Amino acid sequence: MPYFVFEVVPHPESGAKLLTYLETYPKYREAKLRVKEERDRHPDRDQQEFRLVFAKNQVEAEKLLSIPREERVIGDI
Repeated sequence: MPYFVFEVVPHPESGAKLLTYLETYPKYREAKLRVKEERDRHPDRDQQEFRLVFAKNQVEAEKLLSIPREERVIGDI
C-alpha cells in the first residue's frame, strides 16, 4: 500500500479540515522526507499542517485524515 501526502488546513469558520492532495509515494522514507520538506518551507504551522497516511487508495486516505482524533493523555491522571 502506498503513502499519501496531504496539506491539511482548518476551515476558518467551521473548523472542518480542508485536505489538499500533494503526492503518492511507494515508500515511507520518501513520503516522510516530502512532509519534512513541506513543513520546513511553510513555518506558519498554526494554519496548515502536512500529513502522510498509509492507505489502500486516496479516498481511504482522505477518510482517515477526516476522522477526528481523541487528545492524547500523557502521564497518569
